[in-house]
Amino acid sequence: MIGSFDWPRLHQTKTFGLPMLLLGPFSILYGGGVKFRLWAYKQRLFQRKSLPGFVVSIGNITTGGTGKTPAVVTVAQWAKDEGFRVAVLSRGYGGRNREGVLEVSDGVVLKSTAVEAGDEPSFLAEKLRGIPVIIAKKRFRAGQYAHERFGSDFFVLDDGFQHLELERDLDLLLMDASNPLGNQHLLPWGPLREPMEQVRRANAFILSRFKSDDKSCRIHDWLQREFPKVPLFCADHQPEKLVIPAQNKDYAPDFLRGKEILAFAGIANPIAFQKTLEGLGARVVSFTAFRDHHPFQPHDIEGLIHRQRACGAQYLVTTEKDWMRIRGLGLYCPELTYLTISFGFVSQRDAFFRMIKTGVSNKRAFQGSQRHG
Repeated sequence: MIGSFDWPRLHQTKTFGLPMLLLGPFSILYGGGVKFRLWAYKQRLFQRKSLPGFVVSIGNITTGGTGKTPAVVTVAQWAKDEGFRVAVLSRGYGGRNREGVLEVSDGVVLKSTAVEAGDEPSFLAEKLRGIPVIIAKKRFRAGQYAHERFGSDFFVLDDGFQHLELERDLDLLLMDASNPLGNQHLLPWGPLREPMEQVRRANAFILSRFKSDDKSCRIHDWLQREFPKVPLFCADHQPEKLVIPAQNKDYAPDFLRGKEILAFAGIANPIAFQKTLEGLGARVVSFTAFRDHHPFQPHDIEGLIHRQRACGAQYLVTTEKDWMRIRGLGLYCPELTYLTISFGFVSQRDAFFRMIKTGVSNKRAFQGSQRHG
């Protein structure tokens, strides 16, 4: 792992040691700040704002790695197909935009690069044709912009579970079924953004990367037992295709079977990506994990290309999100490949979208009664 700590591994470690002594006090301070913020919103010391439409928040309680970005694509595309005027609202983490509203895409034309907007909004803009993607630190301002410019009435809030300033009609909480809460400590000692009890704010749970194994079943049963009235859905991420940009070609995921590759990723859960590649039958001769949203520089990729060729690996493979940050570097590597991932429900897909439609209908009925009451 690049950096001072192997963060993914550290966030799974439950034993006491030097990292705990160094990071434990910061976790206590962080937790105090989070609890004060939650209390302040509950007491209405901080104002919450509402958008003129239906707001679906998709987020998690841990530091990334749950697959919320593909989930945003799935929900937004469904809403568009249903005839809603959809906009995706994001903070744009990792981009250069710090203040104001930035239009990443108007649904037709890409207007910002990954450097400006961040890799996730760029990824969303590439995937979601016909759906504007707007970023702002204040998601309310992004929503206002989308409503005024595009007439948006259905807002998908990317990574919104902690963005309490914006009222939402449906709070969807994603949890990685293979590793839902790590070592159950707050940042920076653990992966939790908030205390575990805050999962009760969710209107529905989605267990991502769900498999029929003991780990997945344990978290599934725990959620059903502790929150019996909260809808619970299971989903998985499936490899979709391999894209070789320099050749303008794509292949089925099994293209990697039996091939020696050098792989790398700068995402929240790089080990999951490595396991995915191994599950496809690839022989991963070397794997490099960069920190999440790593701003790749030419020397990073040039070094990886040199290592790939030195060890005789046939391909250099990364994630689609990482490619968003690499493609603007202008480097040519005929062996550089990225893997796309699709999000799909293991079961109860129809029930999930029916829940959203019911929520929209109920809100419209309530607003109608308010106007005529």
